[in-house]
Amino acid sequence: MRSFEVFLTSSASSDLEEIVGYISEHDSPEKAGYVLSKIEKVFGSLSTAPERGSYPNELRNLGIRDYREVFFKPYRMIYRIAGKRVYVLVVIDGRRDMQSLLQRRLLEA
Repeated sequence: MRSFEVFLTSSASSDLEEIVGYISEHDSPEKAGYVLSKIEKVFGSLSTAPERGSYPNELRNLGIRDYREVFFKPYRMIYRIAGKRVYVLVVIDGRRDMQSLLQRRLLEA
């Protein structure tokens, strides 16, 4: 039973296109397709249990608990729950400098 609608913001969609394009170019289109399907599966799971995500450490340390995250390692998907909707805001390789990225994308928006 699905109780939440899941939406990708335009920036999260761009993140995903960038990731898939990079993998396709530097590894293989098959691997890119595999990663895309796994990330899409994680998105789909948010429709039934979005509260299961943890608070991103970089934001929790600032006292911000408006955002949650789920993983398909090394990728992190950061989202916000608003009523019966889940908005995926960031899809990013977790090995990047997350503190400055989150500050720029979420806190200064």
